[in-house]
Amino acid sequence: MNGAVTPRHTRHTDGLMRSIYLPRTADALAFAMSTYGIPLLVLATTNSAALTGAAFALEWIPRLAAFGWAGAIVDRRGAAVVFHLASLARALALAAGALLLHLHPTGTVASATVMVLAATTGVLTEFSYIATETAGAAASRRAGRRAHRVQAVLLGIDQTATLTGPALAGLLLLAGPLPMLAVTTVLSLLAALLALRTPSPAAPARAPKNHKTSGPLTGWRTIRALPALGWLVTGLTLSNLATGLLQAAGPVIVVQHFGQSTTAVGLVWSAAAAATLLSVTICRFALDRLGLWPVGAACAALASLACLAAAQAPDYLSYLILIAVLMAADGGLAVVLRTLRSRLIPPEKFGSTLSATILILLLPFPVAGVLTALTPPDALGHVITACATLQALGLLCAFTRLRTDPALRT
Repeated sequence: MNGAVTPRHTRHTDGLMRSIYLPRTADALAFAMSTYGIPLLVLATTNSAALTGAAFALEWIPRLAAFGWAGAIVDRRGAAVVFHLASLARALALAAGALLLHLHPTGTVASATVMVLAATTGVLTEFSYIATETAGAAASRRAGRRAHRVQAVLLGIDQTATLTGPALAGLLLLAGPLPMLAVTTVLSLLAALLALRTPSPAAPARAPKNHKTSGPLTGWRTIRALPALGWLVTGLTLSNLATGLLQAAGPVIVVQHFGQSTTAVGLVWSAAAAATLLSVTICRFALDRLGLWPVGAACAALASLACLAAAQAPDYLSYLILIAVLMAADGGLAVVLRTLRSRLIPPEKFGSTLSATILILLLPFPVAGVLTALTPPDALGHVITACATLQALGLLCAFTRLRTDPALRT
């Protein structure tokens, strides 16, 4: 009927789609394609496994170094501005790389180009990610009691991109480096354009002239001042040591222990990504009815049991199922963390605190890599069991302390 009033919920969802979800989708796809596609591009260009591993390191080392500064800049300049400029700069870097590879498809220039692309896109992607997370947290705060729904959608977008981005990059590389770089460039440009519609959560904070606190230090202090967030981050950090060890040791377990092909390793994590998507959808409705603590505690118990069982899995199929269950539970915990994070962190400190929490949560992964490298294959099961026990104790302590915390009652 002409003149009908659009329901408020529909208007709110449409606004989120245009200002948050669509920009996040374009950026997440560009994120996944560059993160997983550029090491493949290095291999296709240089035919060197050593340079491929170095490219992966070049993507992640600058990212870890950029976390604190990215958060501080987002706090000062606003999420929309940083998102737009980072995505635009990534598009320009990818376009320049494509041009250089077109002119010099092999040789020293080609090798240098792909290595510089790995480092550049890694840093720029981190800035755009922190900006989109900050904007998503602002949308969660505006959603009030429906905050977990916004976070569930954002996590679903990320998982879908993780599932499809690497496959799309690999498929495009079959036609050559230029098609893969062209599509990633277009996605980055699209993200930059859509970023202009992304609202900044608050006016940029202006520090006093005598203010000497850096962005990372602001994040650490904010976490310490929020006990509920601190306990949850601590529990999830210990959990990440166990899941990181399973990821790092996955090829050894699947290929050497179970006698499967390398393709079977990828199948494990594809199944895990699909299970996570399903888990996020279920948790979205469960949180409506039960609240943060019951859902979080159930996911923590399920993750602990699945990890302990995966260390003793008798065959490949049971291992695949247990890893899928573990990552599904981990997805539920991620929704709880993101909802709590958006609820507790002051908007003017969100970027810095987000950077600090992500850095803490990522630190166990290189530790897991070192443990895998130092552990004989026959002893991996014992090390995984020990880390799974530590995970269970960490999550138990965290959710026991959070049982009566008012931040998790709704």
